[in-house]
Amino acid sequence: MKENNISTNVPWTVAALYRFVALGDSPQTLKELQKQIKDVCDARNICGTLLIAPEGINGTIAGQGDAINVIIDLLDEIAGIKQGELKYSSAEERPFRRIKVRLKKEIITMKAPEANPTKQVGTYVTPENWNDLISDPDVTLIDTRNDYETAVGIFKGAIDPDIATFTEFKDYVAEKMDPTKQKKVAMFCTGGIRCEKASSYMLAHGFEEVYHLQGGILKYLEEVPAEQSQWEGDCFVFDRRVAVGQDLQESPYQICYGCRFPLSPDDLEDASYEKGVSCPHCIDKLTPERARSFRMRHDQMKKMGEVIPGDDLQDTPDRL
Repeated sequence: MKENNISTNVPWTVAALYRFVALGDSPQTLKELQKQIKDVCDARNICGTLLIAPEGINGTIAGQGDAINVIIDLLDEIAGIKQGELKYSSAEERPFRRIKVRLKKEIITMKAPEANPTKQVGTYVTPENWNDLISDPDVTLIDTRNDYETAVGIFKGAIDPDIATFTEFKDYVAEKMDPTKQKKVAMFCTGGIRCEKASSYMLAHGFEEVYHLQGGILKYLEEVPAEQSQWEGDCFVFDRRVAVGQDLQESPYQICYGCRFPLSPDDLEDASYEKGVSCPHCIDKLTPERARSFRMRHDQMKKMGEVIPGDDLQDTPDRL
């Protein structure tokens, strides 16, 4: 019997996870894993997104009660997920509308075959040692996240490559980086997955000393005290919370349904903000036709009771 009737008063446990591990190239094997995982998620009322590829598993899921433990145990049997990156947080309301278990070519899209974390990665640096590393003047500190994420928060002194998608990181490295000049490179991202793959890419292209923040920004905010933190702002996340701050406390951000840009309290007060339609970041590009379409969609979703901010952000694998 499906355990779908857990009380709405029970908080949701959110698990952000990934692990680079060779799962095989057989489509049939991956389809079998997909069905096995999806069946357990359906039975336990798990919501969120999981991506499965020959190089591993990546995603963020949520459940109530013991449901998360059940699915994590299964993922550990399949891919040793507890040996990878696994971070828990909580949400008072259902963070995602439904469960999606999808097969992909990569669990984080880079389109660079030479970037293979199952074979080589940079040096992991724990949050407790991160401040010492980035205080070294010889270290080049780079954010591997997208522009809408860096707008919410970033480490002091870090370079923002100003990319719209992770696949553009290759272009930034080719145009702006030189292994003979940047002798030490440190990178970071939300949960660790993008900078881990980026480190593999940079090693393949001649960079010798490459470091990345183990567990990502989320682990840093969880473990490093506020008075020692080198983080400025909040951290964008891919669920209805939109952003979190110190100790992973939910921040007062919302998502623009028109352009998917994170909105600060000041943005919400701007005259160009219309819930479900527009914000200061997209109003200049919004045509009357698209505005009407967005209003109709927003009205329909409200009637259906399915307005969960940020729920569909996980549809794009290079954002995870």
